[in-house]
Amino acid sequence: MAKIKVLDTNITTTSIHDDDYISLTDIAKYKNTNDANEIIRNWLRNRNTIEFLGTWEKIYNPHFKTVEFDGFRKEAGLNSFTLSTKKWVEQTDAIGLVSKSGRYGGTYAHKDIAFEFASWVSVEFKLYLIKEFQRLKEEELKQLGWDIKRNLTKINYRIHTDAIKANLIPPSLTPQQISLVYASEADILNMALFGMTAKAWRDKNPDKKGNIRDEANVHQLVCLANLESLNAHFIEEGLPQAERLKKLNQTAITQMQILLRDDSIKKIESHT
Repeated sequence: MAKIKVLDTNITTTSIHDDDYISLTDIAKYKNTNDANEIIRNWLRNRNTIEFLGTWEKIYNPHFKTVEFDGFRKEAGLNSFTLSTKKWVEQTDAIGLVSKSGRYGGTYAHKDIAFEFASWVSVEFKLYLIKEFQRLKEEELKQLGWDIKRNLTKINYRIHTDAIKANLIPPSLTPQQISLVYASEADILNMALFGMTAKAWRDKNPDKKGNIRDEANVHQLVCLANLESLNAHFIEEGLPQAERLKKLNQTAITQMQILLRDDSIKKIESHT
Protein backbone atom coordinates (compact mmCIF):
# COMPACT_ATOMS: atom_id res chain seq x y z
CA MET A 1 0.00 0.00 0.00
CA ALA A 2 1.33 3.42 -0.96
CA LYS A 3 0.12 7.00 -1.17
CA ILE A 4 0.59 9.59 -3.88
CA LYS A 5 -0.35 13.27 -3.74
CA VAL A 6 -2.45 14.63 -6.60
CA LEU A 7 -3.36 18.33 -6.53
CA ASP A 8 -2.94 18.37 -2.72
CA THR A 9 -5.15 15.27 -2.33
CA ASN A 10 -3.66 12.09 -0.85
CA ILE A 11 -4.57 9.04 -2.95
CA THR A 12 -4.08 5.50 -1.65
CA THR A 13 -2.91 2.74 -3.98
CA THR A 14 -2.69 -0.94 -3.18
CA SER A 15 -2.34 -4.40 -4.72
CA ILE A 16 -5.51 -6.51 -5.08
CA HIS A 17 -5.86 -9.64 -7.21
CA ASP A 18 -2.12 -9.20 -8.00
CA ASP A 19 -2.82 -5.91 -9.76
CA ASP A 20 -2.81 -2.16 -9.04
CA TYR A 21 -5.92 -0.68 -7.44
CA ILE A 22 -6.57 2.95 -6.53
CA SER A 23 -8.92 4.38 -3.91
CA LEU A 24 -12.03 5.90 -5.52
CA THR A 25 -12.96 7.25 -2.10
CA ASP A 26 -9.78 9.34 -2.03
CA ILE A 27 -10.34 10.55 -5.60
CA ALA A 28 -13.93 11.53 -4.76
CA LYS A 29 -12.68 13.64 -1.85
CA TYR A 30 -11.11 15.98 -4.39
CA LYS A 31 -14.66 16.93 -5.42
CA ASN A 32 -16.44 16.56 -2.07
CA THR A 33 -14.44 16.03 1.11
CA ASN A 34 -17.57 15.68 3.24
CA ASP A 35 -19.40 12.95 1.32
CA ALA A 36 -17.12 11.02 -1.01
CA ASN A 37 -19.48 8.04 -1.03
CA GLU A 38 -22.25 10.14 -2.55
CA ILE A 39 -19.94 11.05 -5.44
CA ILE A 40 -19.25 7.35 -6.09
CA ARG A 41 -22.96 6.43 -5.90
CA ASN A 42 -23.84 9.15 -8.43
CA TRP A 43 -21.15 7.84 -10.76
CA LEU A 44 -22.48 4.29 -10.44
CA ARG A 45 -26.02 5.45 -11.40
CA ASN A 46 -24.73 6.63 -14.79
CA ARG A 47 -25.53 4.37 -17.76
CA ASN A 48 -22.15 5.01 -19.38
CA THR A 49 -20.47 3.91 -16.14
CA ILE A 50 -22.38 0.62 -16.09
CA GLU A 51 -21.48 0.01 -19.75
CA PHE A 52 -17.82 0.69 -19.04
CA LEU A 53 -17.68 -1.51 -15.92
CA GLY A 54 -19.48 -4.36 -17.69
CA THR A 55 -17.18 -4.23 -20.71
CA TRP A 56 -14.10 -4.21 -18.48
CA GLU A 57 -15.35 -7.23 -16.52
CA LYS A 58 -16.14 -9.17 -19.71
CA ILE A 59 -12.55 -8.65 -20.87
CA TYR A 60 -10.74 -9.48 -17.61
CA ASN A 61 -13.15 -11.54 -15.50
CA PRO A 62 -14.20 -14.99 -16.80
CA HIS A 63 -16.59 -15.41 -13.83
CA PHE A 64 -18.49 -12.18 -14.47
CA LYS A 65 -22.28 -12.72 -14.39
CA THR A 66 -23.48 -11.14 -17.62
CA VAL A 67 -27.18 -11.85 -16.99
CA GLU A 68 -27.15 -9.82 -13.78
CA PHE A 69 -25.13 -7.13 -15.57
CA ASP A 70 -27.81 -6.85 -18.28
CA GLY A 71 -30.36 -6.23 -15.54
CA PHE A 72 -28.36 -3.30 -14.17
CA ARG A 73 -27.76 -1.94 -17.66
CA LYS A 74 -31.50 -1.82 -18.42
CA GLU A 75 -32.22 0.10 -15.20
CA ALA A 76 -29.24 2.47 -15.39
CA GLY A 77 -30.21 6.07 -16.01
CA LEU A 78 -33.69 5.78 -14.52
CA ASN A 79 -34.53 8.18 -11.70
CA SER A 80 -35.30 5.25 -9.43
CA PHE A 81 -32.01 3.45 -10.14
CA THR A 82 -29.45 3.27 -7.34
CA LEU A 83 -26.37 1.10 -7.04
CA SER A 84 -23.66 0.58 -4.45
CA THR A 85 -20.23 -0.98 -4.88
CA LYS A 86 -21.19 -3.83 -2.56
CA LYS A 87 -24.37 -4.62 -4.53
CA TRP A 88 -22.53 -4.52 -7.86
CA VAL A 89 -19.81 -6.90 -6.65
CA GLU A 90 -22.13 -9.33 -4.87
CA GLN A 91 -24.61 -9.70 -7.73
CA THR A 92 -22.19 -9.82 -10.68
CA ASP A 93 -19.04 -11.31 -9.10
CA ALA A 94 -17.17 -8.24 -10.37
CA ILE A 95 -13.48 -7.85 -9.57
CA GLY A 96 -12.85 -4.35 -10.92
CA LEU A 97 -14.37 -2.68 -7.85
CA VAL A 98 -13.58 -3.67 -4.27
CA SER A 99 -15.12 -2.43 -1.03
CA LYS A 100 -12.65 -2.50 1.87
CA SER A 101 -13.19 -1.87 5.57
CA GLY A 102 -10.76 -0.89 8.29
CA ARG A 103 -8.13 1.82 8.56
CA TYR A 104 -7.64 2.14 4.80
CA GLY A 105 -11.24 1.29 3.97
CA GLY A 106 -13.36 2.62 1.14
CA THR A 107 -14.02 1.80 -2.48
CA TYR A 108 -11.04 0.72 -4.56
CA ALA A 109 -10.93 0.17 -8.31
CA HIS A 110 -8.55 -1.35 -10.80
CA LYS A 111 -6.36 1.41 -12.21
CA ASP A 112 -8.20 1.32 -15.56
CA ILE A 113 -11.49 1.98 -13.82
CA ALA A 114 -9.96 4.47 -11.37
CA PHE A 115 -8.66 6.61 -14.24
CA GLU A 116 -12.14 6.54 -15.82
CA PHE A 117 -13.69 7.66 -12.53
CA ALA A 118 -11.07 10.39 -12.16
CA SER A 119 -11.97 11.67 -15.63
CA TRP A 120 -15.62 11.88 -14.55
CA VAL A 121 -14.59 13.83 -11.43
CA SER A 122 -12.13 16.15 -13.22
CA VAL A 123 -10.15 15.83 -16.46
CA GLU A 124 -7.34 17.86 -14.94
CA PHE A 125 -7.26 15.62 -11.87
CA LYS A 126 -7.14 12.50 -14.07
CA LEU A 127 -4.08 13.75 -15.95
CA TYR A 128 -2.20 14.55 -12.75
CA LEU A 129 -3.28 11.22 -11.24
CA ILE A 130 -1.83 9.31 -14.19
CA LYS A 131 1.38 11.32 -13.96
CA GLU A 132 1.86 10.66 -10.24
CA PHE A 133 0.88 7.00 -10.56
CA GLN A 134 3.47 6.49 -13.32
CA ARG A 135 6.09 8.18 -11.16
CA LEU A 136 5.23 5.77 -8.32
CA LYS A 137 5.59 2.75 -10.62
CA GLU A 138 8.97 4.02 -11.89
CA GLU A 139 10.22 4.37 -8.31
CA GLU A 140 9.04 0.84 -7.53
CA LEU A 141 10.91 -0.51 -10.55
CA LYS A 142 14.09 1.24 -9.42
CA GLN A 143 13.70 -0.27 -5.97
CA LEU A 144 13.06 -3.69 -7.50
CA GLY A 145 16.30 -3.39 -9.47
CA TRP A 146 18.17 -2.55 -6.28
CA ASP A 147 16.56 -5.48 -4.44
CA ILE A 148 17.57 -7.86 -7.23
CA LYS A 149 21.19 -6.75 -6.91
CA ARG A 150 21.03 -7.12 -3.11
CA ASN A 151 19.51 -10.59 -3.45
CA LEU A 152 22.23 -11.56 -5.94
CA THR A 153 24.79 -10.62 -3.31
CA LYS A 154 22.93 -12.63 -0.64
CA ILE A 155 22.76 -15.73 -2.86
CA ASN A 156 26.45 -15.58 -3.61
CA TYR A 157 27.14 -14.97 0.07
CA ARG A 158 25.39 -18.30 0.82
CA ILE A 159 27.66 -20.06 -1.68
CA HIS A 160 30.59 -18.30 -0.07
CA THR A 161 29.70 -19.31 3.51
CA ASP A 162 28.97 -22.91 2.46
CA ALA A 163 32.48 -23.13 1.01
CA ILE A 164 33.91 -21.81 4.28
CA LYS A 165 31.94 -24.37 6.28
CA ALA A 166 33.06 -27.24 4.04
CA ASN A 167 36.73 -26.32 3.80
CA LEU A 168 37.84 -23.99 6.62
CA ILE A 169 35.87 -24.99 9.71
CA PRO A 170 36.89 -28.24 11.44
CA PRO A 171 33.98 -30.07 13.16
CA SER A 172 35.59 -29.60 16.59
CA LEU A 173 35.27 -25.80 16.57
CA THR A 174 32.75 -24.19 18.91
CA PRO A 175 29.93 -22.04 17.47
CA GLN A 176 31.74 -18.95 18.73
CA GLN A 177 34.93 -19.96 16.92
CA ILE A 178 32.92 -20.67 13.76
CA SER A 179 31.37 -17.21 13.86
CA LEU A 180 34.85 -15.70 14.14
CA VAL A 181 35.94 -17.58 11.02
CA TYR A 182 32.89 -16.31 9.13
CA ALA A 183 33.59 -12.76 10.26
CA SER A 184 37.20 -13.11 9.18
CA GLU A 185 36.22 -14.34 5.71
CA ALA A 186 33.62 -11.58 5.33
CA ASP A 187 36.33 -9.03 6.11
CA ILE A 188 38.57 -10.47 3.39
CA LEU A 189 35.93 -9.34 0.91
CA ASN A 190 35.54 -6.02 2.69
CA MET A 191 39.29 -5.41 2.58
CA ALA A 192 39.54 -6.47 -1.06
CA LEU A 193 36.76 -4.12 -2.19
CA PHE A 194 36.50 -1.32 0.39
CA GLY A 195 40.01 -1.31 1.83
CA MET A 196 38.82 -1.70 5.43
CA THR A 197 37.15 -4.18 7.77
CA ALA A 198 33.55 -3.91 8.93
CA LYS A 199 34.75 -2.80 12.39
CA ALA A 200 37.06 -0.16 10.92
CA TRP A 201 34.12 1.22 8.91
CA ARG A 202 31.88 1.35 12.00
CA ASP A 203 34.59 3.12 13.97
CA LYS A 204 34.98 5.63 11.15
CA ASN A 205 31.21 6.14 10.76
CA PRO A 206 29.68 5.96 14.27
CA ASP A 207 26.61 8.01 13.30
CA LYS A 208 25.55 5.83 10.37
CA LYS A 209 23.11 2.95 10.68
CA GLY A 210 23.66 -0.41 9.02
CA ASN A 211 27.04 -1.63 7.85
CA ILE A 212 29.69 -1.06 5.21
CA ARG A 213 27.77 -3.03 2.58
CA ASP A 214 24.55 -1.07 3.13
CA GLU A 215 26.44 2.03 1.96
CA ALA A 216 27.72 0.31 -1.19
CA ASN A 217 26.67 1.64 -4.59
CA VAL A 218 25.35 -0.51 -7.44
CA HIS A 219 28.79 -1.06 -8.98
CA GLN A 220 30.25 -2.18 -5.66
CA LEU A 221 27.38 -4.59 -5.03
CA VAL A 222 27.84 -6.22 -8.43
CA CYS A 223 31.57 -6.50 -7.82
CA LEU A 224 30.99 -7.88 -4.32
CA ALA A 225 28.73 -10.61 -5.69
CA ASN A 226 31.50 -11.63 -8.10
CA LEU A 227 34.14 -11.59 -5.36
CA GLU A 228 32.03 -13.86 -3.15
CA SER A 229 31.80 -16.49 -5.88
CA LEU A 230 35.48 -16.15 -6.70
CA ASN A 231 36.54 -16.46 -3.05
CA ALA A 232 34.42 -19.61 -2.70
CA HIS A 233 36.30 -21.04 -5.67
CA PHE A 234 39.69 -20.06 -4.15
CA ILE A 235 38.71 -21.73 -0.87
CA GLU A 236 37.82 -24.95 -2.71
CA GLU A 237 41.30 -24.87 -4.28
CA GLY A 238 42.87 -24.53 -0.84
CA LEU A 239 44.57 -21.15 -1.42
CA PRO A 240 45.90 -19.50 1.78
CA GLN A 241 43.93 -16.52 3.07
CA ALA A 242 46.69 -13.99 2.36
CA GLU A 243 46.99 -15.15 -1.25
CA ARG A 244 43.23 -15.06 -1.71
CA LEU A 245 43.06 -11.51 -0.39
CA LYS A 246 45.71 -10.37 -2.86
CA LYS A 247 43.93 -12.00 -5.82
CA LEU A 248 40.54 -10.67 -4.74
CA ASN A 249 41.88 -7.14 -4.39
CA GLN A 250 43.39 -7.28 -7.89
CA THR A 251 40.08 -8.57 -9.26
CA ALA A 252 38.12 -5.84 -7.45
CA ILE A 253 40.36 -3.11 -8.89
CA THR A 254 39.98 -4.48 -12.43
CA GLN A 255 36.21 -5.00 -12.22
CA MET A 256 35.51 -1.58 -10.68
CA GLN A 257 37.60 0.08 -13.40
CA ILE A 258 35.56 -1.73 -16.06
CA LEU A 259 32.21 -0.95 -14.39
CA LEU A 260 33.02 2.73 -13.91
CA ARG A 261 34.39 3.03 -17.44
CA ASP A 262 31.24 1.47 -18.93
CA ASP A 263 29.07 3.77 -16.82
CA SER A 264 31.00 6.81 -18.06
CA ILE A 265 30.59 5.67 -21.67
CA LYS A 266 26.81 5.28 -21.19
CA LYS A 267 26.56 8.78 -19.69
CA ILE A 268 28.52 10.24 -22.62
CA GLU A 269 26.34 8.40 -25.15
CA SER A 270 23.14 9.60 -23.44
CA HIS A 271 24.21 13.22 -23.93
CA THR A 272 25.15 12.88 -27.61
